[in-house]
Amino acid sequence: MSYTREDILRIAKEENVRFIRLQFTDLMGIIKNVEIPVSQLEKALDNKMMFDGSSIEGYVRIEESDMYLYPDLSTWVVFPWVTEDKVARLICDVYMPDGTPFAGDPRGILKRVLQEAAEMGFTAMNVGPEPEFFLFQTDDRGNPTTELNDNGGYFDLAPTDLGENCRRDIVLTLEEMGFEIEASHHEVAPGQHEIDFKYADAVRAADQIQTFKLVVKTIARQHGLHATFMPKPIFGINGSGMHCHQSLFRGSENAFYDENDKLGLSAVARHYMAGILHHARGLAVITNPTINSYKRLVPGYEAPCYVAWSASNRSPMIRIPASRGLSTRIEVRNPDPAANPYLALAVMLKAGLDGIKKKLPLPAPVDRNIYVMSDEERIEAGIPSLPVDLNEALNELMRDEVICEALGEHALSHFYELKAIEWDMYRTQVHQWERDQYLTMY
Repeated sequence: MSYTREDILRIAKEENVRFIRLQFTDLMGIIKNVEIPVSQLEKALDNKMMFDGSSIEGYVRIEESDMYLYPDLSTWVVFPWVTEDKVARLICDVYMPDGTPFAGDPRGILKRVLQEAAEMGFTAMNVGPEPEFFLFQTDDRGNPTTELNDNGGYFDLAPTDLGENCRRDIVLTLEEMGFEIEASHHEVAPGQHEIDFKYADAVRAADQIQTFKLVVKTIARQHGLHATFMPKPIFGINGSGMHCHQSLFRGSENAFYDENDKLGLSAVARHYMAGILHHARGLAVITNPTINSYKRLVPGYEAPCYVAWSASNRSPMIRIPASRGLSTRIEVRNPDPAANPYLALAVMLKAGLDGIKKKLPLPAPVDRNIYVMSDEERIEAGIPSLPVDLNEALNELMRDEVICEALGEHALSHFYELKAIEWDMYRTQVHQWERDQYLTMY
């Protein structure tokens, strides 16, 4: 929704808003905010609110810590779950004191790649995300346990799906905040859920993913549950993905559609897909950014661990949904909900644009179930695998100049440093599996 400065000041007064959260996202995809009293709202709307960037993961050193928050007025919303001392939210872009966009702001990085698309004649990237999550029970102190809240399966209903009431309240809250919800259902694994909302332009879609996570966690807590977007919280059952449906538009024309093509796909769509497949291993650490992400990307649990595409099966990394015309799109299935949505969309778009620029040829579709193919069959078919762990994914990122360029030097160096530390901490830790396996054996 579009708001003016005057609209926001009027609504804040009419609804008795007492506090405003100036929200932004750090490099790891974690929501941060500076909360101000309503008396400072005009100052914030004048882009004069400063914060300490040196305290934020992946931002800047203490010597250059002053940064400014520029609110995006279209993101104004009053949180419906706060009834007294009401709180509103504005999502912000991060700027330097000299008035230039901060190079490490994930939202700014996405905008920069979108500008590159605009220079190529594409006026919009539409994205329909499908973030999945788990609901766990909490203990007497409200701390999360590893006890799932139900034993439901795909599309199950109450009483099997004990998360139904919580999920319904999440949907109602999202609708109050301007979301257009398309579907809500139990997912394949026990305790796993999915709520799908209508596609939007890339920046708004990333904003919505962040808002969605906040709402899900907040409403779950009101139901005595803990919601997690951890990709693979439980061994032996499906993990959580965040499939990203996407298409490019030129004005009102879907650049991915060609009515004369057998599959209804334009040359632009085919080159775009070829670009994503070509850079799949390099962008994986952005779309799947945690050590745990690679516990999901294994055969047998419907997660796409192979770099291929198809219009007729769900085992490859990219699927082509059946809708055509303005709804023609591709579905990239490997991202997970731990990803920073701004960075994930930026690198997928950058990879697709590279495919369009270079007219990269699209490999033949793989219409067989890749999970049942032998290693020899996959090699013969030219089907690579995604990285098997965070370390391999980090190394692939640093070998991919196009994806490195999408992030920019600042974000790349800080992201790599943080993830290298994370991998080293994991690598040097002694895990319970090792004790169970070796303590009495040797």
